Amino acid sequence: MIYLDSAATSFQKPSSVIRAFENTLKTAASPGRGAYRAALRAAEAMLDMREDAAALFHFPDPERIVMTMNATHALNLAIRSLVSAGNRVVISGFEHNAVLRPLYALGAEVRVAGRTLFNSEEMLEEFRRELPGAKAAVCTHVSNVFGYVLPIKEIGKLCKKNGVALILDASQSAGVLDIDCRELGADFIAMPGHKSLLGVPGSGLLLCGAEASPLFFGGSGGDSMDPEMPTYLPDRLEAGTQNAPAAAALSAGIGYIRKAGRSRIEAHEKELMRHMSALLGKHEEIEQFVSNEDEMSGVLSFRVKGRDCEMIAQSLGEQGICVRSGLHCAPLAHESAGTLESGTVRMSFSPFNTHAEIETAAAKLIKII
Repeated sequence: MIYLDSAATSFQKPSSVIRAFENTLKTAASPGRGAYRAALRAAEAMLDMREDAAALFHFPDPERIVMTMNATHALNLAIRSLVSAGNRVVISGFEHNAVLRPLYALGAEVRVAGRTLFNSEEMLEEFRRELPGAKAAVCTHVSNVFGYVLPIKEIGKLCKKNGVALILDASQSAGVLDIDCRELGADFIAMPGHKSLLGVPGSGLLLCGAEASPLFFGGSGGDSMDPEMPTYLPDRLEAGTQNAPAAAALSAGIGYIRKAGRSRIEAHEKELMRHMSALLGKHEEIEQFVSNEDEMSGVLSFRVKGRDCEMIAQSLGEQGICVRSGLHCAPLAHESAGTLESGTVRMSFSPFNTHAEIETAAAKLIKII
């Protein structure tokens, strides 16, 4: 099997991640629910994870890093903390449904800025025009469909200039691209644990630079006499028993990234993307969505003239090449790029893919065509 769907979830995990998950499953109970060794071991796993994430993202206060079920959970927490019905919210033209659906459910006034693929100047100009008077901006760091790296630092500066809160969706960038919270100044940064952070499904993080409101209510391990949720983080947003094995796996994933070198991982994934693009570029019937500038991550979308994207992906899957096709839960991005009716086939790369795998997958695709 050649796995090229890491933008959905990282399938290949470092052995350290598997060991950390299994060991914690065997030795840890419920964090914050007792003074015996198994409970304390769980609490240590949670604390270690927060400290490791704070170090990776240069976030000043580990206790303001909240563990969530996934990035969607984290985005809902952030959006509902800042946005109310009727508030104007500016988003990019490449947002995931994890952003769109919470905003529409709240009845926000959504303004879309930047609908042209790989055109950061246009996007910044439209953000510049739409931000005055807005309550918040929500922006993905990297398009999950096209690998387009948005000009998030410049958008952050525009938000600060206009007094607009910023929520960053780092689902496709955390663990690969440089995320320095000291520079970005985002109010919230949401991310999954199971993608490029190399953790397990069912885990995510919300970095809280602003005050947050709970989405769930219940026990937090302390202040049991108070009918209200605690006022302090992370307890305020972590109702119920937290997933200590997933936290330990996330710590191990972050440890792998720091040891291997985040910048090396980024360079490797981009090299694989460019290698695949060069091989596919020899065939006129393949339409790729690429930029010659350094504004792409390790994601490559394409479609084949006269062929159904779902059938292409199915045929690849039958030969052991794992890719994703369709709209990728991001119809807005496809609408912006003009691919809403057809969707695309997406290949996404990881630290564990090789150039030999790229050549094999490309050859099998050409044979299918």
